[in-house]
Amino acid sequence: MPNKIRKIGVLTSGGDSPGMNAAIRSVVRTCAFHNIGCVGIYRGYQGMIEGDFKEMGPRSVNNIINKGGTILKSARSMEFKTPEGRKKAYDNLVKAEIDAFVVIGGDGSFTGALLFNSEYNFPVIGIPGTIDNDIFGTSHTLGYDTALNTVVEVIDKIRDTASSHNRLFLVEVMGRDAGHIALNAGIGAGAEEILIPEEDMGLDRLLDSLKKSKAAGKSSSIVVIAEGDKIGKSVFELKDYVESNLPEYDVRVSVLGHMQRGGSPSCFDRVLASRLGVKAVESLLEGKSNFMAGINQDKITLTPLEQAIKGHSEIDTELLRVSDIVSI
Repeated sequence: MPNKIRKIGVLTSGGDSPGMNAAIRSVVRTCAFHNIGCVGIYRGYQGMIEGDFKEMGPRSVNNIINKGGTILKSARSMEFKTPEGRKKAYDNLVKAEIDAFVVIGGDGSFTGALLFNSEYNFPVIGIPGTIDNDIFGTSHTLGYDTALNTVVEVIDKIRDTASSHNRLFLVEVMGRDAGHIALNAGIGAGAEEILIPEEDMGLDRLLDSLKKSKAAGKSSSIVVIAEGDKIGKSVFELKDYVESNLPEYDVRVSVLGHMQRGGSPSCFDRVLASRLGVKAVESLLEGKSNFMAGINQDKITLTPLEQAIKGHSEIDTELLRVSDIVSI
């Protein structure tokens, strides 16, 4: 494969997600397959500014495909948002003879990569890594499938307690701007109601739904709530509201928090990470830049970074209808 690139850097940026290590492994080994160098950039863009680099080869990524988190670490970098910080990063890349880089992260990470490319014409390809699945141009982001499985497993355990004590559980899951986790995990775990940012259910409708559940003979209920849902200022205020209007319910709150980000990646995320890593490296070798490698209809595709950043992932409205039907 003809190319002018002799060495590629790889970094993880933003929040960690299961599958990032599998993607690092794939990038490193694809570079080795094509007989080019690979450098791990530690702590994201901050590590790029500080020159925190390490040469990586096929054996340096042994036994990481099954590990959550990221061996390259991740960090927020305010300095990279400044021209001076980006100049330091560029100088370090040139000094290390790095000709292009792959960034694994979300829209904030892609925004930094796009700006850096516009200033220095430095080739870059993005790989979407975020459990929220909120990036345009890919049906799945790394970590999303694993997070879904984690959430469903936890809700299954919560339901055991809810059924034993005739309780209503409000389960808050991640999803500040998108309700993909809440919607899919809610259906998968058999939730009675699902609250997501994209759909304003309203307090009255929620109360009506809970009343119908009670009248239908349900002794316990699970309501899954995306953290970005606007129905209440917080899940705890929502608890107080439900208890004040439906005193027959014994309401409990469970905020799943960062446990959703951890754990060993699912097989799907491992395979996806491997495919995206190969696509990212080979795209750079083909002279492509400013794209995100993603998956659509089981085909690996490229989406311009600018579209990935500015676009919006859409909730599947059919799933909303399915949720309403099967929760009766």
